[in-house]
Amino acid sequence: MSTGSWNEAASELDAIVASFDEGEVSVDELFAKLERATAIIEDLEGRLRSTQAKVEELAPRLSRVIEDA
Repeated sequence: MSTGSWNEAASELDAIVASFDEGEVSVDELFAKLERATAIIEDLEGRLRSTQAKVEELAPRLSRVIEDA
C-alpha cells in the first residue's frame, strides 16, 4: 500500500486525524481510516529508519572530507 511522497503521506495522515477531531468519521469508516493511518505511520517510520541508517553510513565519510579540506 503506497503512501506517495513524504508530504503526500503526511497530508493524508493530517486529513485523517482532522476527520477524527471534527467528528466526521462514521462507525463504518472508523476501522478503514485507522487501518490507513496505521499503514501511513508504519511507512513513514520505515522511511525515517532507512534515512537514519544512510546518514549514519555517510557521516564518517563526510567527516573525513571536511577534515581533509
